[in-house]
Formats: sequence, C-alpha cells, structure tokens
Amino acid sequence: MSKVFLRLAFAQLLTSALILSSSLAFADDSRFPTQPDAQLTPGAVCTHPDSYRYPEHIAYCSRAVDSQTKKDIIAQYDRERGFQIESMNRGDFKIDHYIPLCAGGANDRDNLWPQHKSVYAITDPLEPAICNQMAAGKLTQARAIEIIKQGKAHLDQVPDLLKQVNSL
Repeated sequence: MSKVFLRLAFAQLLTSALILSSSLAFADDSRFPTQPDAQLTPGAVCTHPDSYRYPEHIAYCSRAVDSQTKKDIIAQYDRERGFQIESMNRGDFKIDHYIPLCAGGANDRDNLWPQHKSVYAITDPLEPAICNQMAAGKLTQARAIEIIKQGKAHLDQVPDLLKQVNSL
C-alpha cells in the first residue's frame, strides 16, 4: 500500500473515532439536552427589529433576555423533558438563541433553549462564520437558518458544515 493511502485511511479512522467518542460522551449524560427540543424551541426570527443588517436587509433584534426568562426555560426543559439542568452547575449552561441574533433570530421563548458548554463548544464557531457570509452577501438568511438547524441537530456534522460555509 502507498503511504498516501495509509495516511488517508488513518485520517478517516481518527475522524471516525473522534465523532464516536463525542457521541458517546453525550450518550452518557441524559441530564441535559444536546439539541433544542422541536416543540419547546422551534426557532423564531426577529419581528420587532432594532435595525436591519446585511445586503438582504435582515431584521436584527438586540440581545434582550432577562434572568427570569432564562430560569423559566431551564425549568420547562427539566419539567417537560425530564432533564436535570437545575441541579447542575448553572455556569455550565447558557440560554442559546437557536437561530442566532446575528442571523435574524428573536429573543422569543420559541427561540431559546438551555445549551450545555459541551454542546456550544461545537456549535458556536458555526454562528459567526454564517453571519460573516451573510454580511458578505454570499449566504441568504433562509440558507443560514437551515445550516444552523442542521448543525444544532447533528453535532457530528458541524465540522463539515463549517467547511462548507467558509468555502463560499
């Protein structure tokens, strides 16, 4: 076998192992969601904008989520989906905008969910990449939302989605 073939095979094996280990890490902890729940957090876009952005003239809402709303969202996910977020370290979570504000997302409860640091470590790099491409006029809001939803529903796909977005 050639050295190139062996290197490629090793790289593919390593990538598969990393994805598997990430999946297993999440499978072991059912105390928190690894993606937004479609019924509790379907996503919402800004309908009361503070300004408009990008060549597409997308409505932008400034960040405005009060602490009580954040507590209520965590309690709702615990109560309705059986998670245990309230018993965990609050510093390990943020209330994430499912559709990011920079992509025209809203501050509405329909767009907010408790995201663990192990999840946002994976998904957060995708958001500015998408919004930079929207600002450059290379990505529509509709396509940006599709990509975000795909990445947040399938964490193992985020590296490939990020490559796609950066190659536009």
